Parts: sequence; structure tokens; C-alpha cells
Amino acid sequence: MPQAEGTVRVCCCCSALRPRYKRLVDNIFPEDPKDGLVKADMEKLTFYAVSAPEKLDRIGSYLAERLSRDVVRHRSGYVLIAMEALDQLLMACHSQSIKPFVESFLHMVAKLLESGEPKLQVLGTNSFVKFANIEEDTPSYHRRYDFFVSRFSAMCHSCHSDPEIRTEIRIAGIRGIQGVVRKTVNDELRATIWEPQHMDKIVPSLLFNMQKIEEVDSRIGPPSSPSATDKEENPAVLAENCFRELLGRATFGNMNNAVRPVFAHLDHHKLWDPNEFAVHCFKIIMYSIQAQYSHHVIQEILGHLDARKKDAPRVRAGIIQVLLEAVAIAAKGSIGPTVLEVFNTLLKHLRLSVEFEANDLQGGSVGSVNLNTSSKDNDEKIVQNAIIQTIGFFGSNLPDYQRSEIMMFIMGKVPVFGTSTHTLDISQLGYVLRLDLGTRRIQIMLLRSLLMVTSGYKAKTIVTALPGSFLDPLLSPSLMEDYELRQLVLEVMHNLMDRHDNRAKLRGIRIIPDVADLKIKREKICRQDTSFMKKNGQQLYRHIYLGCKEEDNVQKNYELLYTSLALITIELANEEVVIDLIRLAIALQDSAIINEDNLPMFHRCGIMALVAAYLNFVSQMIAVPAFCQHVSKVMYLENNLIVNDCCFDELRRLPKSLEKHEKDLYFLTNKIAESLGGSGYSVERLSVPYVPQVTDEDRLSRRKSIVDTVSIQVDILSNNVPSDDVVSNTEEITFEALKKAIDTSGMEEQEKEKRRLVIEKFQKAPFEEIAAQCESKANLLHDRLAQILELTIRPPPSPSGTLTITSGHAQYQSVPVYEMKFPDLCVY
Repeated sequence: MPQAEGTVRVCCCCSALRPRYKRLVDNIFPEDPKDGLVKADMEKLTFYAVSAPEKLDRIGSYLAERLSRDVVRHRSGYVLIAMEALDQLLMACHSQSIKPFVESFLHMVAKLLESGEPKLQVLGTNSFVKFANIEEDTPSYHRRYDFFVSRFSAMCHSCHSDPEIRTEIRIAGIRGIQGVVRKTVNDELRATIWEPQHMDKIVPSLLFNMQKIEEVDSRIGPPSSPSATDKEENPAVLAENCFRELLGRATFGNMNNAVRPVFAHLDHHKLWDPNEFAVHCFKIIMYSIQAQYSHHVIQEILGHLDARKKDAPRVRAGIIQVLLEAVAIAAKGSIGPTVLEVFNTLLKHLRLSVEFEANDLQGGSVGSVNLNTSSKDNDEKIVQNAIIQTIGFFGSNLPDYQRSEIMMFIMGKVPVFGTSTHTLDISQLGYVLRLDLGTRRIQIMLLRSLLMVTSGYKAKTIVTALPGSFLDPLLSPSLMEDYELRQLVLEVMHNLMDRHDNRAKLRGIRIIPDVADLKIKREKICRQDTSFMKKNGQQLYRHIYLGCKEEDNVQKNYELLYTSLALITIELANEEVVIDLIRLAIALQDSAIINEDNLPMFHRCGIMALVAAYLNFVSQMIAVPAFCQHVSKVMYLENNLIVNDCCFDELRRLPKSLEKHEKDLYFLTNKIAESLGGSGYSVERLSVPYVPQVTDEDRLSRRKSIVDTVSIQVDILSNNVPSDDVVSNTEEITFEALKKAIDTSGMEEQEKEKRRLVIEKFQKAPFEEIAAQCESKANLLHDRLAQILELTIRPPPSPSGTLTITSGHAQYQSVPVYEMKFPDLCVY
């Protein structure tokens, strides 16, 4: 007993010699950890720390020492008490001396996060979150959070066997990342959190939790609206909120570092096909970032699309769909300088998709069904449709001045059919055919893109919508031997011409009893539109006339041509234009009756139906009673089937022939001239038949090249006939054949008739038509002379020197002025 009493006295003496802060710290720990923190002693410790803030660092170090010892000994009760004490001290002290205490605090939190017990990891995360919500007066530049970023990111990917514990750890990891973000992003001078090595951990961790919950929801069914408690316990909702907060704090310099890990995550987990989660992620990005940074995200998507250009079609289609959603959101704000870049990239990938499709067709075996090739073709069509939809949506949200530039840009990308085939030899002809098929596909895709961009475009004047630099290349495909190309060109023209939304009322070739019921909207023709028709009217008429006579026309072609005539009448027609349009309609009727092009009866009756429907429309638009009466008389004859609007659907009702002598069935020029002349119209030009002048451009665009035709024949012969059996089928050249070719009988009469037509045309034809024809001939002559001069005339010597190449080196040889020889006409 005496010895024990001595030991107690020694311990009491030793405890009295210990520093006061240690005694205060020891007193807050009870003998039984279940009793919890001793509140009275905790108040003493807090008062001491506030009164003597210089002791905070020592208090923190001693608490960290005790907590580390308790963690190693697995005494969780004392660990909870130590962390509670640390939290209270942290919340109570806000002086400058708190910096050293924070280091001890973070060291203790790191100890808890390193432990393998989920309960201690959650405890450490909660303490860190409380610390993150404290606003410090001055930043600490030496403090780094690399460990916490790595540890919290690892917790977000927890794979604990118990689902409840796994969810709890993941939620703790997300909350820890949120705390790190809040603690660091507000400090402009410490931007370590935006470094790629940190973003590559934070962003995928958040996306991983968002993705996992979406997969669970898709298996269970449509989720119900979560309550506030559910949101706190739902890792997906918490991760999404943290992701939004992170992006909302991003600035110009670190935006790309936050977005690029999203692409890496989607690529790694193959989330572009299907792309619902990818679309969801980028919607969050576009709505969370500041509006002026939207073009950064669009540029990143375009760059990733370029990087994945050789991936599967569905992957590229998923990326393009994401681009569409991003553009849809960015179009409401500022898109920035990426307008041309977006269209250039999309058109480039559209061309690549068509080339991939053509290569797949080339690689497929002839005469057998390749299921893989067929599925790839369908996938490429998905890519192409996605690109066109994106181009159309983007273009429709641009202002008019930018949209007109994009229209010119797309039109400049449309390739010319058959121009690259004339230099190839016979061994390459099979490849030429496939190349032209790919070219045709690219033309169709680009025109479809142009159609989407022009949709909804409303220009005040037609000159703004159809300048000469755009009209000429646009009309070139309208005479190609491809009915689908011609349809697209006409639809683009309708988008640009229809400034009062009348096109929907004019669909289909039909006889309208009363045009007033359509409630056509129109305005008075302005001076700019009148000058446009004087300059370009003959060009439009020529393309409509020749387009009606194409052999591969279908019903839709005739309907679109009819709509073109009606829109010109509504938007651009004055009295002179009306007369020209009627001349054009009569010329079409005559061409269908005479049938010099040997068109089938379906096409001839289609032209007649178009003429009848248009004359019925224009007669009511100009409201000339006598004209309307003549048109109605022709249309409603009992035996007149050619103007019936059912002729496209019921081919058995077509007449067997169109007889020219049956004048009652056709519209007569003299009757129309008589009716219009009585109403004050200048009808002198009606007596002059409309004859379009065919330029070199039309000849080149209307017919395929000889190489294309031969390539088709070579492919057919090589597939069906042995090489030994192929015999030349050319006509034998004899003396009789040559004599027949140079026979001049009847030439004098033809020359007289030709002179008479020329004189009559110059007397009665409109000045614009004569001027256009002369101008085309003059341009043709000028081009030929320029070619001859380029081949024959060398540049004269120049005093500045003439470039010569000797032994592979360029040298300049100067010639003095007094030694130069000038032509006589240049000297005076």
C-alpha cells in the first residue's frame, strides 16, 4: 500500500509538470469512449485556444499524435472524439495562426482516408467538407491537395461487396471532390486543381457515378421525381451537381482541361453508341459553362470528330449527334468565330462518309449479297443524315449575312460531274464509273445540306438571295441527267424565292377552280427584283424548259417545275415577265406535241398537265376574263385527258397519241394574244416562239462524257461476254456513205428558212433575250481567243528581267529598254 500511494503521487506530480494544452486535450477524452466528448473540458480547451491562438499548432499536433495512435490500435471511439474536437476547434478559431493547425488537421484527415475502414473514411470526408466550407482570410500557396484528389477519386470507384457501404463510400468520395473544388477554384492565384493530372481523375470519377445510376434506372424503368433526402443519398444526382459546379467555375484558360477528360471517358467506356449518356453529359456542359465559352466546347467536339474519323460509322454518328445538341444550345447565345470551321469540318466528314460508302461498295463482291457491306452502308447513311441535320439546324440559326456566306461556301464544295474522267485510260474505266457514282452521292448530300441551310431564309430582295455568283453554280446541276439532283436544285430555288410562305399552297399539279381561295400573299414588285429578271430571267426560263424535257423525270420533277413557274409569277412577275412565262408555257406545249426528243407519253402528258395547271393559275392571278375563259374552255372538254391531274397516278388513262390537228385540245397563241391585248398587255412578243439558247455550260452539264458511257459498256461487256467474242460494231465507211454525208440537196432551202427565223427573231424577240444570246456568243469567242493567245503569244521581255531555268536553277536575264523590239502599232 505505501508503494502504490507513492506511485500515484509521482504520477500526479508528473501530470502537473505537463504543458497545459496537453492536460486540456487529455481531459476531453473520457475513460469510456462510449460516453463521448467531455463537453465541459472541451469548452475549456476552446477558450484556451481562442485566448492563446499561438498554441493552436501545438494543440493540433498533439491531437494528431493521439489520433494516429488510436487509429493504429483500432480504437474507433477515441478517433471519433478526436475528430469532433478538431472540428469544433476549426469552427471556433479564425485567426492567422490557424494555418499551422490546418496542416495538422489535414494530416489527421489523410490518416482516416488511408485507413481501410469505411466508417473512418466517411468520418474523414465529413471533416474535410466542413473545412472546405470555411472561408480563409488569406490563401495558403504552399498547401496542395493532390493526395485528397487521388483518394476521393478512388473512393468514387469503390467496389465494396456490400451495396449500402459501397454507395456510402462513393457518396463520400463525391462530396470530398466537391469540397476540393470549392476550396481551390475560388483562388485565382492557385490553379493547381485545373491541371490535367487532376482533371483526369476528377471528371471521370463524376461521370462514372452518373453513368452507373443511369444504367440502373434504365433497367428498373422511368424514375420518379426524387425528394431532397433521395438527392443526398443518390450518387448520380450528387455527382451531376458537382460536375455542374466544376464547369460553372471554369474560365477561358482552363475550359479545355475540364472538357477533354469527358471525351476520354466516353471513348474508354464506348458510350458513343448508343449516345444517350454522351448527349446528357454535353447538355450539362453547355448549360453549365459561361455562354461566351460555348465555342470552345464546339471546337473540342470538332477536334474529337477529326481524331475519330476512321472509327465505326455509328461512333461518328454519335459524336455528330452530340455536336448537334451542343450547337442547338450555343445557337441561342454566342457561337463565336467557329461558324465556318463547323461547316468546313462537317462537309469534310460528309465527303469522307460518302467515300467510305463507295469503297465498301467497291470492295463488295458482284452478284452476291454481302450483309456486312449492307449494314455498313446503312450506318454510313445514318452518319450522313446526322451531318445534314446538324448543318441545317446550325444554318437556320445564323443571321442572314452569315447564312448567305455559308450558302456560297457549300455551293463551292459541290463537285462537277465527270470532269476528272477524260484523262483516264481504258483499264481504269470500271473505277471511273464507281468514282462518278461517289461524286453523284456527294453532290446529293451537299445539295441536301444546302437545302437545309436555305430553309426559312427570307431576303428582302431576290438579288440578295440569288446573286449571280451563287445562281450560276446552283443552276448547273439542274440540267444534269439525274432527277434527284434536279429536284434538290429546284427545292433550294423555292426556299430562296418563296418570301411569303406560299409554296405549301402550290404543291402538286392540279387545276385550282378559284385561286383566290388559296389566299396568296404577295407584294408589289420592287425595282431590284425587276432588274434581276431582266438580267437572269432568260437563264431561269431556259433551265425550266430544258428541265421539263429530261427523259428521267418523275412526277415530283414536274410538280417542282410547276411550283417554280408559280413562285416566279407571285414574287417576280410584272407584265413583261408574265408574257415571257406564257411564251415559255406555249413552247412547252408545242414541244410535247411535236416531240422532237422522242419522249414517252407519260412525260409528254406530264408537260401538258403542267402547262394547263400553270396557265389556269396565271390567268386567275392576272385576272383577265377573256384569258380565263379560253383556259377554262380548253381544260374542261370531255375528251381532254391530258390536263387531268390524275394522269400521274392512272397511266392507263393516258391517250395513245397527241394529234397536232386537234386544236380544240390545246392552248392557242392567237387566242391568248387576243385576250391579253384587249386588257392592255403588249402581246407582240407572243407571236415569237420561245427558243432557248443552249450554251456550252448546258451541253457539258446535260450529257455524260464519252468516257462515262464507254465505262458502262466496258463493265457490262466484261461481266457478260467473253473477251474473244467482243466484236467491234462500227459502221463500215464506204464511198456511198461519204457521198450521202456531203449531199447538199435541200441545203439552200434550210439556209433561207434559217435566215427568215433570225430576221423575225431580231424584229420581234425581247431585247433581253437577244442581248443574252449575243453575250453568250461573245463570251464563247473571247474564251476561244484567250486560249489561242495563251498558246501562241509569249510574254515580251521585261526590263526587270525574264525568268529562265538552267541546270535546275532559276535565273533572271535583264533586257535594256533600248534593246526591246515593240510592235509597230505600239510606237508613235
